[in-house]
Formats: sequence, C-alpha cells, structure tokens
Amino acid sequence: MATTNTQSTARWMMAPSVIVLFIWMIVPLVLTLWFSTLRYTFYDPSTPFIGIENYTYFLTDPRFISAFQNTLILVAGVLAITVIGGTLVALLLDQEFFGQSQVRLLVLAPFFVMPTVAALVWKNMMMNPVYGVIGWLLQSVGLQPINWLTDYPLFSIIIIVAWMWLPFATLIFLTSLQSLAEDQKEAAEMDGAGVLSIFFYITLPHMKRAITVVILIQTIFLLSVYAEIFVTTGGGVASSNLPFLIASIISLEGDVGTASAGGIVAVVVANIVSIFLVRLVGKNLEA
Repeated sequence: MATTNTQSTARWMMAPSVIVLFIWMIVPLVLTLWFSTLRYTFYDPSTPFIGIENYTYFLTDPRFISAFQNTLILVAGVLAITVIGGTLVALLLDQEFFGQSQVRLLVLAPFFVMPTVAALVWKNMMMNPVYGVIGWLLQSVGLQPINWLTDYPLFSIIIIVAWMWLPFATLIFLTSLQSLAEDQKEAAEMDGAGVLSIFFYITLPHMKRAITVVILIQTIFLLSVYAEIFVTTGGGVASSNLPFLIASIISLEGDVGTASAGGIVAVVVANIVSIFLVRLVGKNLEA
C-alpha cells in the first residue's frame, strides 16, 4: 500500500502534465466564450460587446432545431446499427470456420479507412444512382435505382458512419465473447437451454460492459461527425448536424460571434448527452 509520501510524490510528478492539459483545454474555451459575447464578423473590424445576443440568435435560428434533431438521430441510428450489427457479427466470428483470421481482418478493415475516403467511396461507388453498386443490384432485380444522397440524405450518412464504426464495435464485442467461459454455456445446454436462452441469459449479460464501452466511446465521436456530411451532401436542412451548422456559419457567413455561441451550445449539449449516458449505462462499468 502506497505511503503518504509516495502519493504526494506521484501527485507532484503528474502536476506538470495536468497543468498543461488544463491550459490546453481552458484557453480555447475561454476565448470561445469571449468571442460569443461580441458582434465579431470577418466583414466588420469593430467588435462591440453584445452579451447573450449571439446565443439568442443561434438558438432561435430554425437551422438549429433541425441540426439538433439530426445530431440526435445520427447518434441514435449509428449506435443502434453498430451495437446490434456488431453483436451479430461478433457472434459469427466467434465460431470456428475456415479462413477465420482472414475474415476477421476484412471485417475490421473499414475502421482504418479515413472518413473522407469512406464518404467518397460510398458516394461514388455505392450510392450513385447511375453507376453505383446498390443501383446496379436494384436494376438487376427489376427495381428503379434510388438517389440516396438526395432522397434520403440523413439515412445515407447514418449508413456510411455506421459502416465505419461497425468494426470497432465488433472488435470490442468479440474480445468480450472470447472471455466468456465455455463451461457456463455447456452447463446451460445440459440443462436443456436453447440457443436464444443462452444468448439472452448468459452471453448478453456477459457483454453488457463491452456494450457500455462501445456506446460511450462512439457517442463522443459521433457528436462531432463532419467530414462525411461535407463530402456527401454538403449540408442542408435535411442532413446538417450541429458541428456542420457551426462550421457553415463561420465559413460561409463569416460570423465568428454566432459560431462561437454555437460552439458553446454544442459543448453543453455534448455534456448533457454524456451525463445522461453515464447515468443510464455507466452502472455497468462498476466492478
């Protein structure tokens, strides 16, 4: 057991890193807070103090409501696909079959593809209604091809992002499955339990901590999705999320003040979502 002197020494050794990290985080946050109280644009050299006017303008902008809704739908949709799909794929990869190692490598490969590249591949090679693979498959069975990015922009982005994050969920779930003792399942089988009973009463409870980790980690990154939207749909009411809306305000309108206010709002939303998730599923991380 560590002594008081050892603990004190450890704190002093960690202090420089903690201080640097704190400064790294707090300086941009303070500057963003300050800019959000100014009428600060690229086209006007004066920057008068206007208080919460930028916040009022941003929160009452109709684009904020749609972007907020799209953000929640995007996060929920991707989580649903990756958690359910990742569980099913992990169960398949946990079985013994020929070429198991090669298949596992192929399944994990999409996670290492850069978001911009993945979005371009799906936009031009998969979802294009003229020469895309999905359009060709629909035509081969007598159906009309679908212009996915025009008719279903948000759903298309969810599919692209879920395709990228499915390998991550699969890897975590597969690791969890491999730590499950086989004697538990064998005992259940000897007692007459079926496949579904074993899954719901043994396998799934064993995976709850892995599922919790996947949900928490993915949510952090899904709240900041940008490249996939920029490359595929270019934004718009139907597909813009909060990060894309904020980036559009500062890049297209040159309104630094309103964009800064939007950034603070996005931080608050991310923290609320994080707290909600921690309270909802964080208990599974307790020992």
